[in-house]
Amino acid sequence: MGQKLGQHFLKNPKKIREIADSLAIQPGETIIEIGPGKGALTLPILNEIKEKKGARLIIIEKDPILADFLKTKIGKNPQLSIIEGDIREELARIAGDKKLVPGPYRIVGNIPYYLTGYLLRQIGDLTKKPEIIILTIQKEVAERIAAVPPKMNMLAASVQFWAEPRIIDFIPRKEFQPAPQVDSAIIRISPKPARLCENSAAYYETVKKIFRQPRKTLWNNIRTAEKNRENSLLAAIRKIGIDPGSRPQNLSVKNLKEIAEMLYNY
Repeated sequence: MGQKLGQHFLKNPKKIREIADSLAIQPGETIIEIGPGKGALTLPILNEIKEKKGARLIIIEKDPILADFLKTKIGKNPQLSIIEGDIREELARIAGDKKLVPGPYRIVGNIPYYLTGYLLRQIGDLTKKPEIIILTIQKEVAERIAAVPPKMNMLAASVQFWAEPRIIDFIPRKEFQPAPQVDSAIIRISPKPARLCENSAAYYETVKKIFRQPRKTLWNNIRTAEKNRENSLLAAIRKIGIDPGSRPQNLSVKNLKEIAEMLYNY
């Protein structure tokens, strides 16, 4: 039950409590839990929102067997909605539904490893973003998301454009059933104000160009992508104070924004 979808169920009660506490649920908020599995995190969250006026929980479970299991285990609860479906198809609909999510909301979940990158792109594209996202994901992926120069990478650059990530804790693989082949991490992702995330299309396109060959220099990557105007762009890069010989991993999000503005407005 659940394993066919890549799920590994967290069994350590201290870690489960840590995840629930990290949500810092406020009155009137909606919590969206992704892949609740057997409800190990669902129940602590329900106990928490009992004391929060107007708070409610929506859980999205793809496995129909697990969804039925949770309905039986939890029973009817006016603060809980159980939706059987694929988060990739349901998230945008639910987040944009004013009846389901009338006010601010938060996202939490123990995410199957294969889903992490796709889900983060989806959240980053939401018009109405959550207040906080708390995810349990593969340790290595969490470290990549939270990386800063000189370890910047395409995933970090993409997520940090719209959010501030911070690793809260690590979870050894033995704390899951069945045990995965890698350790995990709890990561907190805090979306930035919308005004800081303007011109996203130009930014993401720039990131793709610069990190296409991460071992090459900034200039070599841009020159390959912009062959028709390479001479003028070289001067423009120097003008904004960035070394054309820099490696992609040494560039900050601020640098990348400046380069995107230069490329698409020059």
